[in-house]
Amino acid sequence: MSKTFPVVYLARHGETAWSLTGQHTGLTDLPLIERGEENARRLGEPLRHLTFAKVLTSPLQRAMRTCELAGFQSVAEIDRDLVEWDYGEYEGRLKIDILRERPDWDLFRDGCPGGESPQQVATRADRVVQRAKALTGNTLLFSSGHFLRVLATRWIEIKPVSGQSLMLGTASLSSLSYENSLSQPAISFWNDTHHVLT
Repeated sequence: MSKTFPVVYLARHGETAWSLTGQHTGLTDLPLIERGEENARRLGEPLRHLTFAKVLTSPLQRAMRTCELAGFQSVAEIDRDLVEWDYGEYEGRLKIDILRERPDWDLFRDGCPGGESPQQVATRADRVVQRAKALTGNTLLFSSGHFLRVLATRWIEIKPVSGQSLMLGTASLSSLSYENSLSQPAISFWNDTHHVLT
């Protein structure tokens, strides 16, 4: 019989007005739009029959509301390390507009002026990873897209810049676990949106 290892499930928040337009949404505390709320409810369906040792959520309302609508508000704890990347001067801006000013800019390599560097985000992600690895059961995390992409890189022990290659839709579900032994962290599945209304 194969051994079952703990799994960390990553739930990205449902859609907001700025995720719809593609604006960088870091610390701006936007609510979910109507479709975002419906997809947050649907996110609860694949999680319904799972058991979690710990459920953690970002303090931003888009993550907390997603957690609530997915059915986990009563057991969730706020973890400030799960907050989205602080985009500083690039908050609310579109990537295409930033690239007009800085054609070689890459968030996962360069960070944001007046905001967080990739290493600062990775340091927060490392703390979340260590807390999750210390638990004996499954963990469920509600957070935002860019932070969760960095967290995945840190789980599998690669550089944060690799997060640029991990697409992550709103109300998506992903999971991190282990391959063969607890010494080999792995991505189990990524960006599952089969439950989402498009």
